[in-house]
Amino acid sequence: MIDLYFWPTPNCYKISILLEELDVPYTFRPIHIGKGEQYTPEFEAINPNGKVPALIDHDGPDGKSITIFESGAIMIYLAEKAGKFIPQPMAPRMAVLEWLMFQMGSVGPMLGQAHHFRKYAKTKIPYAVDRYTQEATRIYNVLDKRLGITPFLAGEYSIADMAVYPWLRPYRWQGQELSEFSNLQRWYSTMRERPAVQRGVAVMGEQLKRNRDKPIGEAWDILFGSRQSYDEKQNKLLSDKGSRP
Repeated sequence: MIDLYFWPTPNCYKISILLEELDVPYTFRPIHIGKGEQYTPEFEAINPNGKVPALIDHDGPDGKSITIFESGAIMIYLAEKAGKFIPQPMAPRMAVLEWLMFQMGSVGPMLGQAHHFRKYAKTKIPYAVDRYTQEATRIYNVLDKRLGITPFLAGEYSIADMAVYPWLRPYRWQGQELSEFSNLQRWYSTMRERPAVQRGVAVMGEQLKRNRDKPIGEAWDILFGSRQSYDEKQNKLLSDKGSRP
């Protein structure tokens, strides 16, 4: 059995989509990131970085439990274990890993910054908004060009597609319109129509609707401010620094 530590975010939906595609039984364990549950000692014992998703496979290698954090590592592990969505021959395998790493290194971080400065930042900084909106456009163009060559990012449907799709769902938050990227729009529609993808993004769907509101007060400070840890020493230093004139 698999425990998926989850909150309705793009990185978590990558994993729920893959689990649905694999038809693997799993239990999702909600970690309320607006309340700071990702920074508790109990969760940090699972993921020292204090981020969702994380996963425990109680039927891991040699029948022993294994704990995995970082969404890309989780996807590789699950695909390898099932023997699906990541090919074994070197050339197609590297294509999958290339596009998965592109999601991990560019799509997620850069579109996440676009989300932050366009939607969540307390002060709209024109330079930051323009910088990350333009980078989002560049990334969309990279994806569109690739998908004009091949139906899926690595040729065949793979974990790379599952990794990218959740990050493009809030495309308007990133200042983009899919209608301007015909190849990407075709791929996006194909992804959206897959039953397993639909099931994967339906996990905690009601909570996602509430997440569309801008976090305020304590929730904002936990997600983006000085309370991004439950480390007592760090919080004391931050508090002392903030109290200085």
